Order: sequence, then C-alpha cells, then structure tokens
Amino acid sequence: MGARMAPFAGYDMPLNYPAGVLAEHRHTRAAAGLFDISHMGQILVRPKDGVPTDAARALERLVPADILGLAQGRQRYTFFTNDTGGILDDLMVANCGDHYLLVVNAACKENDESLLRDGFSRNCDVEQCDRALIALQGPKAESVLAHLAPDCASMRFMGVRELSIMGKPCVVMRSGYTGEDGFEISMPSDVAREIAEGLLENPDVAPVGLAARDTLRLEAGLCLYGADIDAGTTPVMAGLTWAIQPVRRHGGERVGEFPGAPIILDELERGPAVHRVGLAPEGRMPVRAGTPLFVEEAGEAPVGHVTSGGFGPSLGRPIAMGYVPTPLSAPGTKLFAEVRGKRLPATVTPLPFVEHHYKRS
Repeated sequence: MGARMAPFAGYDMPLNYPAGVLAEHRHTRAAAGLFDISHMGQILVRPKDGVPTDAARALERLVPADILGLAQGRQRYTFFTNDTGGILDDLMVANCGDHYLLVVNAACKENDESLLRDGFSRNCDVEQCDRALIALQGPKAESVLAHLAPDCASMRFMGVRELSIMGKPCVVMRSGYTGEDGFEISMPSDVAREIAEGLLENPDVAPVGLAARDTLRLEAGLCLYGADIDAGTTPVMAGLTWAIQPVRRHGGERVGEFPGAPIILDELERGPAVHRVGLAPEGRMPVRAGTPLFVEEAGEAPVGHVTSGGFGPSLGRPIAMGYVPTPLSAPGTKLFAEVRGKRLPATVTPLPFVEHHYKRS
C-alpha cells in the first residue's frame, strides 16, 4: 500500500503510509485506523489437567494481577516482574475458557515464552501461536467491524469473544493502544490479508503505521516497553498501580507471591522515590526521549529525564512523559528540559493528555 518501512523488534514495519503521520493520526481519532501488529507475540497457556484455575494460579506466580478472578470472556492488563520489582514485559491476559491467551511485546516474546515454560512445566502447556494480529481503532471502529461481525457491537471494553469475520474464525478483543474505542483481532495468518482488505473497503478505514501508533499512545498516556517501563522500573514508579488488584495487595486473599512482591507492595504503601509524569513543554520544539530535566534554568544536576516525547497532533503542541523525584511530580510543578544546550520550561501535567474513549458499558 505504499508504506515507508522501518526495522522494529526484528521486523520490517510500516512506519507510515502515503497520507502521512499527521493524517493517519487524525483519521484514527475521527474515524478508524487499521494497524498491522502481527509482530506481537501470542502465547497460549493451557492447563494439562483441563482445570482452568490451575493455569490461573500458575500465572499469578509470575504477575501481580488477579487472574483467578478474571471471568471467561474478559482480559486484563498486567506485567511480568523480576525479583527487584522491575517490569520484564507488559502484556494482556485473556480468559478464553479452557485456556488463556497472552499478547506480549515483540522484543520480549521469546524470553516471555521461556519464562512461562520454566514456571509452568508441571501443570500447563505453553504454545506460541503463529497467528496474525490487526488492530482497528477509532470512534467508528464498532460500526466498521459490525458490518462483518455484528455481534461485536455487544462487546464492552476488555471483552474477548470468538467471532466469525468473512467466514473466518477470529478472536476479537475490545481493547487497543490508542485511547480510542476499538478492537484487536487475532486470526490465522493465511486469512489476514483477506480480512484486512475487507476492512479497508470501508471508506471510514485507513491504514496507519508505527509512527502514528506512537503519537496516539503518547497522547493517551500509555507506556511503551523499553522506553517508559523496563526491568529497572517498578509498576508503582510507572503509575500502573491500578493494574494490581486489591486481592494481590496487603490485606488481600492472595497477597504477593509474585516476583518482586516485597518491593512492589512496600512502594504501594510508602510511595516510590520517583514517578512517571506527563510534561507540557512550552513553545513548539518537541522534547524527545533521553532529554534531561532540571529544577533550575541554570546550574544544578538533572533531577529526571524524558522517556517519550514528541508532537501531539490532537493538541497542536509538544507533549512528553518522564520520571522525576516524587516530590516534584505534582501537577503544576515547573521544570526545565535541556534541548540542544538550551533549557526549555516544561510543566508537570496530569495524564492522559487526550481523554480515553473506551466503551465501558
């Protein structure tokens, strides 16, 4: 389709299409964008004895989320953690009845599979699927997909359902990475092109590449693994405490028992030393990842750094996210970002930058 390609996590990915990044971004916010995200890993976890709770308990030994309480047909965002509380990967876990479907990051999927196999060898089978994955995102995503799969209209945010699309069996998840309503669709690889072309026949749908995917998720205040979160970042530092349900915290029925639990649970009670924040730089110059942050316009050592930054097309101005000491994380705090030897004012601002539009009911 005339995409400009670029390497990403070992794959050639469409960076943008002829319409350009700004047009793709704005089309997703106004109508529906179609993303090829087949580079991401899809891993099946199936209990060997057929008892789903065995798989749920096994998963809870690796993640801090409530998997036992995850109902069939629902999915949950969570993360693999290490012994120091750092994030090895962030992922989605879907309860598909007799098995769990995990969607993991492309650069981490081999390590994730090994982690699961090592932890589950006795009671679960682990299988990495060779399936395609596409995302349909935007306010018109439901009406577009409903033409081909009418039952998708009754789904709500974080729902999972097996649906037939153009006569092909698919697993449809009502979620995404843009802050907009939409779906991620897992399907056999040999039918992916047919289904993608079927969706693109709708005039409300346009192909969208990796660059606009990044600007959309940044506006939505969503973390990118390897940039905003990594093995040295705890979920509490990253502001992802909402993904740790009460049952896994102090006072809960199944407190801890995941890697790094003592550190993470202590940070939940006492607070972390640093915190991820939104930043609103003054002026028109984008503030990119790696930019140091200062308290003063001159002198002093940096107090933090930017992890993601760029231009927010929906806002018409630069935006960024980064880490600063917790005492400097309150909205309204004035900082300075050093760009090309010049310190530019930047104000700590609440996340997300653009309101989410998920279908929750």
